[in-house]
Amino acid sequence: MLAAGAAAAAVLALAQPIAPAVASVPPPDSGWTQVWADDFTGSAGSLPSSSNWIFDIGHGYPGGPANWGTGEIAYHTDNPANVSVDGSGNLRITPLRDGNGNWTSARIETRRGDFRPPAGGVLRIEGRVQMPNVTGNSALGYWPAFWALGSPYRGNYWNWPGIGEFDIMENVNGINSVWAVLHCGVAPGGPCNENNGLGASRACPGSSCQSAFHTYRFEWDQSVSPNQLRWYVDGQQFHSISQSQLPADTWNQMTTHAGYFILLNLAIGGAFPDGVAGRATPVAETVPGRPMLVDYVAVWSRGGGGTDPEEPPPGDGGSAYDRLQAENFQQQSGLQTGGTTDAGGGSYVGWAANGDWARYDDIDFGSTPARQFQARVASGAGGGVSGLVEVRLDSRTAAPIGSFAVGNTGGWESWRTVPANIAATTGVHDVYLTFTSGQPADFVNVNWFTFAR
Repeated sequence: MLAAGAAAAAVLALAQPIAPAVASVPPPDSGWTQVWADDFTGSAGSLPSSSNWIFDIGHGYPGGPANWGTGEIAYHTDNPANVSVDGSGNLRITPLRDGNGNWTSARIETRRGDFRPPAGGVLRIEGRVQMPNVTGNSALGYWPAFWALGSPYRGNYWNWPGIGEFDIMENVNGINSVWAVLHCGVAPGGPCNENNGLGASRACPGSSCQSAFHTYRFEWDQSVSPNQLRWYVDGQQFHSISQSQLPADTWNQMTTHAGYFILLNLAIGGAFPDGVAGRATPVAETVPGRPMLVDYVAVWSRGGGGTDPEEPPPGDGGSAYDRLQAENFQQQSGLQTGGTTDAGGGSYVGWAANGDWARYDDIDFGSTPARQFQARVASGAGGGVSGLVEVRLDSRTAAPIGSFAVGNTGGWESWRTVPANIAATTGVHDVYLTFTSGQPADFVNVNWFTFAR
């Protein structure tokens, strides 16, 4: 099937001229600093950089919702026929269909999952994209997207939409329109009207979305009160959401975690294209082989250096809402430290077993209660071996305020971000991580942890 798909892609590539690309990521506007970028250079047919991107494979995350939770039908691959750079500075994500009617496509996400504004500043995520050049019945079921998900989704896959989703560019069925959407809160219903989200759409300026590149931008602004989320196409703002429009706990849940990762994908079929079309998609007339082209993706920030309006001033030990590196304990028992290949590098505490613990002094939760704990963990524990990661305050023998269970995650360097609810907590406390298991074997490593309201 993949060989046939590659041949089909080659034929289509000859039939369609390669769209022009910007030579490189544009320089930042005055006052902005580049945080991260990829301009998709490389030889034609090569995969995008594995240093920047993770390739999502199959019909869903392991243990997560089927069909990526959207109802889409294409099997995502890392085959260059579905996802590759074209030698002219573009990423191509190309959906293909085999002789049996089976669709393949691709979905990639940034390795980094910490994109958020500097305290008191602004985050800007931008991409220059040409949607698949297909319209009418031939386009029914096409669903290209450029978006961002809250990093606590990784390793959990069931905490959407509370962790937040920013859809920077969505399109379905070859319509000359860009949709911008915020997903948050609970589903169905809730303050973001799930599963629809809070969205807006408009036609692309000048040339249609399908016939030319356009620049799609999202800004998360903490420099104003109330904070704002803003969406743009070619520099023209067409959607915004204010912090004041949402309940405080909903806003805090999606803005006080470690940050967001960015995704690019081209789905086929699913709830959105079906809903807009008024029937199931794709259809017999839907044509394969029309790629989404991405010239660059870049992240910039501006300002900052103040106090995050969602975080209290740190105590001597730091804010509970910062990412707290597990190796920065004041005291521990039974643990060792090691270097990690996890995103961001650094060290972890490891080989935790029943009775081990670590203490972190003077962690400031502020005056608004924290209600969630998240930790980045990995485990290569043997079959049947698992345990609890617990949070206690001010004494390692105090009752836990929250915990989660963890077993084998696929290896001692196979990292997952796992959340847990905790009892409402305010003020400054010494925080203890304690480890409890019914077996004597080591069961978990911890890279970092944090709290959220």
